[in-house]
Amino acid sequence: MPLLIAIACACLANLYPLSVSADPDRPGKHTDVFRLFTQHIQRQIELDKTAFAQASGCTNWFYHQDKQPAAPPIAQPIRLDLVLQSPNKEECLRAYPRGLDSVRQDFQRTQASLSVSLTFYEYALVGDRDDDGRYSRAELQDIFPALALTFDPSRSPVAQAASLAGRFDDWYRLRNLEHLMTGMAQLYDKGYRVSPADRAELDRVTR
Repeated sequence: MPLLIAIACACLANLYPLSVSADPDRPGKHTDVFRLFTQHIQRQIELDKTAFAQASGCTNWFYHQDKQPAAPPIAQPIRLDLVLQSPNKEECLRAYPRGLDSVRQDFQRTQASLSVSLTFYEYALVGDRDDDGRYSRAELQDIFPALALTFDPSRSPVAQAASLAGRFDDWYRLRNLEHLMTGMAQLYDKGYRVSPADRAELDRVTR
């Protein structure tokens, strides 16, 4: 079964764009689809981890101030080894002037966002079926339709990576885990699986 990640993350509007040339069909210096796609997702994961760490720390701070039970732990099938440096009083009051209600809402947003970015990263790793650090043509022929995209082998690797990154951006903004998990299921139906190498990489990015 695909890995379901119950942690999640912030509603962040400013996404890092994929670095491509002005003409997406003209090959650039870095034309590996796998590398471009995964680097694009990793940049968002780092933003999401930071936002989640602040929301989580301030949630616990406000609960403590109100002498309420701490926020429940996050259920997660994989470890999230974030190094959470607890924000101080000034940071929490500045970020959440409306107090506990506002930080709880932000905690839920950050939770949802991190879930999407990490699950999408899992999808990108699973799509590299033989763990060679690149997508073969056969892999791309499976990855694209599973994301409701049309694979055009005549397009350059940079353009193909830009299409995948654009799908990530669209579904990330919509917090569209349902469609993403449907795509993951399609890969699983074709024999793709989370490999030990994929698991190790997922553990690395969640630290």
